[in-house]
Amino acid sequence: MLIYLILVLFLLALYWLVPFILTAGAGIGVLKRNETSEKIAFTFDDGPNPLYTPQLLDLLKENNIKATFFVVGSKAEKYPELIARMHAEGHLIGMHNYVHKSNWVLSPWTICRHLNKSADIIEKITGERPVYYRPPWGLLNLLDFLLMKKYKIVHWSVMAEDWRSRGGSEKIKNKLLMDIKNGDVILLHDCGLTPGADEDAPMNTIHALKDVLRKLSNRGMACVRVDEL
Repeated sequence: MLIYLILVLFLLALYWLVPFILTAGAGIGVLKRNETSEKIAFTFDDGPNPLYTPQLLDLLKENNIKATFFVVGSKAEKYPELIARMHAEGHLIGMHNYVHKSNWVLSPWTICRHLNKSADIIEKITGERPVYYRPPWGLLNLLDFLLMKKYKIVHWSVMAEDWRSRGGSEKIKNKLLMDIKNGDVILLHDCGLTPGADEDAPMNTIHALKDVLRKLSNRGMACVRVDEL
């Protein structure tokens, strides 16, 4: 019995932990940051959201900044006008699964089906099929790591824990201004309706960015899409 338990634990470690160490730890097979770039890339997960995404898009437009949105397929399906606006304003649209569930609890076949469905939804709206993908919480399983060769998987090098309201916009602003350096991929959120998040948290992110974008511009930092990093 003990041998079987050890075998199961070993297989789970192989299936979950090995790809986590390779990707989140070593950055193998994923984009975490570009050491040679003098630019930075803002990315936004979990949307689109009808309240916060339009405000964020307004702010990005005011500052002439192009960003990357990793959208949840079911929300893209619900709010196609926001996906169309992202595309029309020059932002890159990637995928964040059809539903916001970890790849650790979904079968590889379910993940592939959900990604194809999400890609179909986005392509129908924009005319372009997405190839950039960020798995929820950055978690891949072993089969994802081995089989997802048609997708360009993006992690991050800076995050401000902006899914929580505690600390307000000052926490986010201070974290970003202290941590961001050339080549970084910055993880933020434009929706708070996911497990573990606070529903009103994206408002803090938007308020923080009003100051952050101005100060980064003063530093001479250019903000681009991840495909331009």
